[in-house]
Amino acid sequence: MTEKPRNPSFRRLPGAVWALGFVSLFMDMSSEMIHALLPTFLVVGLGASPVILGVIEGVADGTASFAKLLSGWLSDRLGTRKWLAGLGYALAAVSKPFFALATSAGWVLGARFVDRLGKGIRGAPRDALIADLTPPEQHGAAYGLRQALDSAGAVIGPLAASALMLLLDENMRAIFWIAVIPAAISVSLIVVKVSEPRGLRANPQARIPLRRKDIARLGTAFWRVVALAGLLLLARFSEAFLLLRGQETGVPAAYLPLLFVLMNSVFALAAFPAGALSDRIGRRRLLLAGFVLLAAAELLLAVPGSAVALVAATLLWGLHLALTQGLLVALVADTAAPELRGTAFGILHLVAGVSLLLASTLAGALWSLFGAAIAVTAAASLALAGVAAASLWLPARG
Repeated sequence: MTEKPRNPSFRRLPGAVWALGFVSLFMDMSSEMIHALLPTFLVVGLGASPVILGVIEGVADGTASFAKLLSGWLSDRLGTRKWLAGLGYALAAVSKPFFALATSAGWVLGARFVDRLGKGIRGAPRDALIADLTPPEQHGAAYGLRQALDSAGAVIGPLAASALMLLLDENMRAIFWIAVIPAAISVSLIVVKVSEPRGLRANPQARIPLRRKDIARLGTAFWRVVALAGLLLLARFSEAFLLLRGQETGVPAAYLPLLFVLMNSVFALAAFPAGALSDRIGRRRLLLAGFVLLAAAELLLAVPGSAVALVAATLLWGLHLALTQGLLVALVADTAAPELRGTAFGILHLVAGVSLLLASTLAGALWSLFGAAIAVTAAASLALAGVAAASLWLPARG
């Protein structure tokens, strides 16, 4: 039997994987320039309530997840991943000007809908494309690299937003216009620098809804991953609430995006090492540890008026993302049948999106009715209950 390389993460990843990472970097830079200012723009500029914020964020995430299911299946059916992913990035780019034009929460909801629809269309084909391009022993490293570059964009975006807030006298609409530029670069990169892998073929047997034999072909291990994601992500509300908590703590509007910078800096620095480490020691322990960190971050957010607790929570949130985002995707790449890989990623993202929709909506309702402390404590309790259940249910290895 051929010996498995001891350090596969140090081998050179395919160039197309790097290109997809930079596509994510530029699009996330654009999105986070807007997202970092959006809670303040909605609540202060347009007079929306925390409930409306929660609904907008939840609908946005839910929309993306339903689109991922359909686009993932379509990428299997047609035997193409690149052009579906490119369409998704193009839709996201087209949505950016509408944030600058928004005059009501309804406008913002519409722009977020199109933006997240684009995210949904690109997500599953892109993730399946990475799995198609990468050897199995490098799945953790490949998804970790993409998450790291994606998070680097999420660092640059809020930094640019903060700098532009100071330079442009807090003119958020002007910043939203500037955010169109990196979105256009992202679309150009995927068109020019990413190619389909050789041997990818159409699968006319891929169907929606899934037939019984397709469910069986995806396998028990895959469905365990999906159930685990759905259970644990019920505890993670939108990061927009971090900014809302910062606003309640007294952080000036121009500096609120720096919370995203801090969170995504940790995410960017830890995502690739976490993915590479999971290739060597397994994914389960790292994944569950990530959700314990989420619970700790949420409990810190319950501390009233404390800038230190807010910063500590933001750091832990970033580390949580590094230990969970790429690993959940890598687990699907590990377990799903290659000919149904796009569909498998679509199912994962659909289940995750429904959980995030419920989490964000519930957090917004509890926040408005009972205050931040009750909302975040409830989320932390869900996280710890999910970790306990998963620890008993999942096998120690594999």
